[in-house]
Amino acid sequence: MQELYKQYKGLLFKLAYQLLGSVSDAEDVVHDVFLKLYDVPLEKLTEPKAYLCKMVTNRCRDIQKSARKKREQYFGEWLPEPLGSLDVDAMASVDRDNQLSYAMLVLLERLTPTERVVFVLREALGFDFNEIAELIEKSEVNCRKLLSRARSKMGVAPEEPIHAEAATQELVHDFLIALKQGNPNQIVSMLDPNVVLVTDGGGKVSAAVYPIKTRDHVSRFLFGGLRKSSMIEGVLQIDISQFNGQPALIFRSSEGIHTIAILHVEGSLVRNLYLVRNPDKLKRVGIE
Repeated sequence: MQELYKQYKGLLFKLAYQLLGSVSDAEDVVHDVFLKLYDVPLEKLTEPKAYLCKMVTNRCRDIQKSARKKREQYFGEWLPEPLGSLDVDAMASVDRDNQLSYAMLVLLERLTPTERVVFVLREALGFDFNEIAELIEKSEVNCRKLLSRARSKMGVAPEEPIHAEAATQELVHDFLIALKQGNPNQIVSMLDPNVVLVTDGGGKVSAAVYPIKTRDHVSRFLFGGLRKSSMIEGVLQIDISQFNGQPALIFRSSEGIHTIAILHVEGSLVRNLYLVRNPDKLKRVGIE
């Protein structure tokens, strides 16, 4: 059992996290699956990878059903919980270069649970269609249709590769300097004309209830938010760290971390900004 845990915990965590968008829920799923494994007859574990992935997928589907109801009542916009760079143990043995970007995790929220399973198994984990078909108990033809439908809902062309879409370290650094220097013109020049900013406060801290669009509105929100944070929450410090395998901005006050900002780039301009402010999603960022 210990060997199975060491070999597959990273894969199973990655699968659960990308199906649920929650670090804590993903860890609970992996823990629950290995507890249940003690009651599984050994003859059923001839293909442990497939069996374990199926157990994780089924458990995540149960959680997704209740999560959808909760998100219908969620105040404002919902964003995935950021995965900190120090969550090393959970991500052990997982190829970080192949994990879905944070922007893709946001788009996954458009999918049904089954579409999401097929997309993650195929695009993030590289499963063959015959493996996916056995895992979710559908035909290969159906699985291909589900993937096509998922890509369409996410705005990804049929043959378009799934790429990281993450901002470079240099771009995030330049963005940080412009914020610190209070240079709105520089910020505007780095934003895509169709930029969208989404904040998730969970109804527990101040946040925009609806997405903010256009360069000018996004710039005003950023600088207005910085002034408000410094007045309400104390001295403001902004740093760069790694989340979901990409550089991100961390906003700290005298009370600790209150915002994580992840940038999604198209071309050389910032297309999306995701600001996670819900305190429940910042408990496990792993930053000292």
